[in-house]
Amino acid sequence: MSVITNVTDAMGRYALNAAKQVVVPAIGACVLAYFVYYAVHGDRGILAKHQMDLQIREAERLLEEVRDERTRLEIRADRLRHDRLDIDLLEERAREMLNFAHPRDVVVPLPKLYVPEAVGE
Repeated sequence: MSVITNVTDAMGRYALNAAKQVVVPAIGACVLAYFVYYAVHGDRGILAKHQMDLQIREAERLLEEVRDERTRLEIRADRLRHDRLDIDLLEERAREMLNFAHPRDVVVPLPKLYVPEAVGE
């Protein structure tokens, strides 16, 4: 029986050694695959960074548009200050806001593009 016991023990040690040689690298590969996956697809991964870069570029473009609009409005408002008043701009704004026209202006009436139908008909 000692031979059978020795053979069984040897096979058990061999199986355990073989299992260690397979299982440990497999677990290491799984852990590595996990970190690589989240480095690419995670919340702060490569794809998320690319998406964030696109959003930043869009926001910077919008910011530049808003800055240009603000500069334009500041120049226009500066022309309406009492110490350096632009009379033509003041007259233009007054006509626009009060819906007036100068007596020498030519007003061309345009046809209505939409005539709503009567509800009762």
